[in-house]
Amino acid sequence: MWTKITHIVFKYRLYFILSVALITAFMGYKARDIEWSYDFGKAVPSTDPDMIYYKAFKERFGEDGNIFAIGVKDSSLYNPQNFRRFSYLSDEIKSLNGVTSVISLPSLQKLVKDSKNKKFNLMPLFESIPEEQQELDSMLNQVLNLKFYSGQIINEENGATLILVTIQKDILNSSKRDVLITDVIHACEMFSEVTGIELHYAGLPFVRSVGTLQLARELLMFLLFSVLITGFILFLFFRSAKAVVFPLIIIGVVVVWIMGSLALLGYKITLLTGLLPPIIVVIGIPNSVYLLNKYHQEYENHGNKMLALSQVVKKIGLATLITNSTTAIGFGVLSFIDIVILREFGIVASLNIMATFVVSIILIPAVFSYLPPPNTRHLRHLQFKPLGKMLSGFDHIVRYHKLAIFSITGLVVGVSIYGLSQLYSVSFMVDDLPEDSKIIKDLHFFETHFSGVMPLEVVIDTGKRRGILRLNNLKKVDELEQFLAEQKHISKPISIVSFIKAIRQAFYNDNPDRYDLPTKQDKNFIFRYLSKSNQDSSNLLNTFVDSNSQVMRVSLKVADIGSIRMDSLVTHVIKPKIAEIFGDTDIDVTITGTTLLFIKGNRFLIQSLRNSFILAFILIALIMALLFNNKKMIILSLIPNVIPLLMTAGLMGFLDIPLKPSTAIIFSIAFGISVDYSIHLLAKYRMELYASNFSVPVAVSKSILEIGPSMIYTCIILFAGFVIFSYSEFGGTKALGMLTSTTLLVALFTNLLLLPALLLTFDSGKRKKGDHPLIEQFDEFYYEQDDEDIDLKQIKIKENDQGPGNILEKRG
Repeated sequence: MWTKITHIVFKYRLYFILSVALITAFMGYKARDIEWSYDFGKAVPSTDPDMIYYKAFKERFGEDGNIFAIGVKDSSLYNPQNFRRFSYLSDEIKSLNGVTSVISLPSLQKLVKDSKNKKFNLMPLFESIPEEQQELDSMLNQVLNLKFYSGQIINEENGATLILVTIQKDILNSSKRDVLITDVIHACEMFSEVTGIELHYAGLPFVRSVGTLQLARELLMFLLFSVLITGFILFLFFRSAKAVVFPLIIIGVVVVWIMGSLALLGYKITLLTGLLPPIIVVIGIPNSVYLLNKYHQEYENHGNKMLALSQVVKKIGLATLITNSTTAIGFGVLSFIDIVILREFGIVASLNIMATFVVSIILIPAVFSYLPPPNTRHLRHLQFKPLGKMLSGFDHIVRYHKLAIFSITGLVVGVSIYGLSQLYSVSFMVDDLPEDSKIIKDLHFFETHFSGVMPLEVVIDTGKRRGILRLNNLKKVDELEQFLAEQKHISKPISIVSFIKAIRQAFYNDNPDRYDLPTKQDKNFIFRYLSKSNQDSSNLLNTFVDSNSQVMRVSLKVADIGSIRMDSLVTHVIKPKIAEIFGDTDIDVTITGTTLLFIKGNRFLIQSLRNSFILAFILIALIMALLFNNKKMIILSLIPNVIPLLMTAGLMGFLDIPLKPSTAIIFSIAFGISVDYSIHLLAKYRMELYASNFSVPVAVSKSILEIGPSMIYTCIILFAGFVIFSYSEFGGTKALGMLTSTTLLVALFTNLLLLPALLLTFDSGKRKKGDHPLIEQFDEFYYEQDDEDIDLKQIKIKENDQGPGNILEKRG
């Protein structure tokens, strides 16, 4: 089959080149439509009951994660001049397109009792900013007396205060969000420049916006660095500009195809799909390394360029197909996960990894057939003595120190298992940023002074119309809120209970001692006032209660304490208290919100990634079974690739690197890539067995010495390519770089040392007569009858000033 493919490639090479060019142009045209994703990737499937409930909550009450918080703690804020500027800042932010509302100290409103009309009116607390300090202090004391705002807008103990910016729903998940956040920050920076007062920023819109902008910068940087690094390494290996430029052109073609396929499939650029261009650069270049290395080996043997190129396709075409398939499986299993961001990443990655194979197997032979053959300098890497000495050393260790290899491997496995026992799973809402970043420092500011900014909601359904307004129910809710307010990592709750308490305080002329639920005596008076209140008061009430006064929400802000502690807080603290308070009633209480879904999503994601790795392992094991048709060889081929994963997991345990989505994802990917080493070495080993009359030691030695250089070249490229991701500011990207590069480096040594030692120990070399599994079609398996398939009459040799055999053409 591969002989026929070789003839087709050379016969129609010009058409193939033009076809690739046209497809690339089309993909480039479609790539213009690509968009960035501004939506926060949900890890919980849309069919999950908690997700369905959360969507219903948002339909009823609106978004819970649309607050951009700006914090300040500086006594100089409270002098009249700076406070006036703070008021101007609040007004300027409110005027920006996309801002729904702004709540800040200068813009606070209070309920004013209108005894004449028996209603409440919302009135500005600061009609104007006072000129005198004494007057301003007096008004600030009034704020402190309004208990509704205590712990929400101002910290009574130290004077820290907030500006809470509510962003429109249609702005949250669009490019306009980044523009709006940038405008808000610009206004804040101008305020800080004039006053010298430092401001702090937090909230999901802010974190996502900063993350998106940083991601865009990093992706461009990584793509550039990956091209430069792989190009430099290719030049060191082959000492030829052609061997650098054309592989990079191939990768450039596939990068364009990636962007075009994203657009064609209707996908957007996310944190994961954005990594695909630099990843493809890294894992796609090894195709060119194997193909060019084989081309140079063949040409050095006989000096016939066209014959050498035809042998490249024929001899390692299947090997390259299988190795690309195993790599594609490592990524492709992610497409079976019911999480959009991972599914899209898996689909696009696997498709374009296979596209890389197709483009490489066509363009490398086709393009190099038009170019002059390699000269002596280009072939010098085949006789690179330091590399030869290293591989000879490996061969010596394998042949004479097998016991040491097994002992060290056993020790590493034992230590890794112990490290694995220390591994734990945890994630944070703001998880991928360094501890010394301003975002994390600002987040700590809000957690210190306001117990955090991450949203958590408690929904209370009384099951009856106007059931919320019953005093007994309000008292139970109040009991729950007081309990929640006492918890270390939870802010003071806000709900209709808070609002009714504020109404009662207003009814008694802002007496702070009256900030409490109505009694049976004053309930009817207060509610009569409330029924006649203005529209602003009603709108505020509707934020916390549905139209039938049957369902209410209790809004909380929590600290980003991690998925383990948050799960414990919800499961072992909040839910038992809810059961204690409402257990003897028909009232249904449900915890929901972005934070709760994050906890559940983290568990679901880890389990899904674990399942994807198991699936990748099974599929790759099946491929090995198809290749070898020998149970012993299947086991021997998998052992050297499982141990690096085990070692990486153990290393994570020792280094206190938690198992989370960004680290769990590397196992199936790294396994799919590392198994390529085994395929190439075992293919060579199987061939050498026949060539050496089934002498295992001779076959092992020749396999190490001959296939070893390509394995090392590939590993260097993969290691250098993935390690650049470790310089990311995102923890997930950094983990992908460090752990994947480490795993692949260890896999090189296990495949060059442990796998050959296992073959020497457990493989007798005997094969059944007539048994020719698929692996024998790899690399240099060669039978005389294959010559009949190559029509040498179709090859014409022209002489030029370089001598015969340097320019060859196909007839017809």
